[in-house]
Amino acid sequence: MNICGCLVHVAQPALTDARATMTATPGVEIHAATEDGRLVVTVEDTETARASETIMGLHQIPGVISLSLTYHHFEDLSAPQPEFTA
Repeated sequence: MNICGCLVHVAQPALTDARATMTATPGVEIHAATEDGRLVVTVEDTETARASETIMGLHQIPGVISLSLTYHHFEDLSAPQPEFTA
């Protein structure tokens, strides 16, 4: 599992189209937005693209001013997990 949290700033005139493009992108979810174009987005690996590749693609969406990686979590789900006891 590979999850990246990003803060994306989009020019206000392009916000509607940029949001639609992001929402249609596999592995991308918008969690919060402001009227001035700031978006809180998560990006996950998919079967066809790594999160890093998707993030690079988000940079290319018309109207995107900046994208900052603010959180990253990687966990190998195939590895044995320790058992916790209460």
